[in-house]
Amino acid sequence: MNKHPNNPAPRRRHVRIAAQILFLLLLVAGTALILRKHSAERFQTSEGTVFGTLYKIDYVYAAPLDSAIMAELRKVDMSLSMFNPASTVSRINRNESQETDTLFREVYRIADRVAEETGGAYDITVAPLVNVWGFGTTQRADVTQQQLDSIAAFVGYRNVRMSGTLFQKADRRVQLDFSSVAKGYGVDRVARLFDSLHIRDYMIEIGGEVVVKGLHPEGRPWIIGISKPADAGSPGSGEVQQTLSITQTAMATSGNYRRFYERNGKRYAHTIDPVSGYPVQHNLLSATVFAPDCATADAYATAFMVMGLEKARAFLKRHPELMAYFIYTDADGKYREWHSDELDKYLQH
Repeated sequence: MNKHPNNPAPRRRHVRIAAQILFLLLLVAGTALILRKHSAERFQTSEGTVFGTLYKIDYVYAAPLDSAIMAELRKVDMSLSMFNPASTVSRINRNESQETDTLFREVYRIADRVAEETGGAYDITVAPLVNVWGFGTTQRADVTQQQLDSIAAFVGYRNVRMSGTLFQKADRRVQLDFSSVAKGYGVDRVARLFDSLHIRDYMIEIGGEVVVKGLHPEGRPWIIGISKPADAGSPGSGEVQQTLSITQTAMATSGNYRRFYERNGKRYAHTIDPVSGYPVQHNLLSATVFAPDCATADAYATAFMVMGLEKARAFLKRHPELMAYFIYTDADGKYREWHSDELDKYLQH
């Protein structure tokens, strides 16, 4: 005979046990779904040609993303390519429009900041100088000081500005060249795509500009190489000067050892000093910069090639958010390297 027919304790125990069983069932089901999702993820590789160079993208995801990747890169091309006549920058260079798009405005803000911080060593209005020296959209020709003096009147980052969505020039002859930042920005756009899809592990590389995140499928950091600055076709061309084991960073390299020409026994490199108007002449062969995003790294790598070794090293002391690896020649013409102390733990000695 039940002496306590209204005692709620047994009922509470049953409810508690049922709740615990339900929780365990949900936990098992959730774990199964997570395991099934991760087991479906595979190591993917996308590669091809874009912006006149090669790209290779490694990532861990359930399905290939080639079409989505190319869609992002086409957006960059339609905004920033000088070689695409329909791009935003091409229409602005031809003075057909002042209207910009969101990509153009974002990259312009990066370029303007780097120009200001480097005292004009980086300058996207350098296009007329790049062209007159034969590295842009026009044929190479003999360059006179008179030509350079006339161009100097409308080269300079302070000759342009944004007003809302409109791009304004102080002189209609101003021409923009985003080639020193477009590849890096393209890498950033793909990285954002991957982040939006919650992809944890990837390496994105376009023409030497790189963003890495997470780990290689082997469970190690990504291994990135810095090329030896040898002329194309010469001994050492294509060899790696240094390798790094690194993650969670962006990296870009600028160098004068591949794009140049010789005339009358003198070499003319493709990096143009926006202030003097001449191709740079110093012993810095390549600058590799590590920064929070690839567009910023790309812009600073170009700026450092203009500044030269000593000025670039002095600049880095004032900017701890950046790291760099420089390859230069000493007085005897031998390769030497200098790098930020913070890179020591990543270098593969």
